[in-house]
Amino acid sequence: MYFFRKKDPNRPTNFNIRVMHAINAIAITVFLLGIIYKLICWLVLKK
Repeated sequence: MYFFRKKDPNRPTNFNIRVMHAINAIAITVFLLGIIYKLICWLVLKK
């Protein structure tokens, strides 16, 4: 039930956790863009 709990208003926000989530989102985005690029190269430039 960790993912489905409500936000606790009394819990302080942690800057390190926010930065970690931002870097993780950037890494996932770059990874997906790389996969899309490789698929396009493989399908379009296939010789």
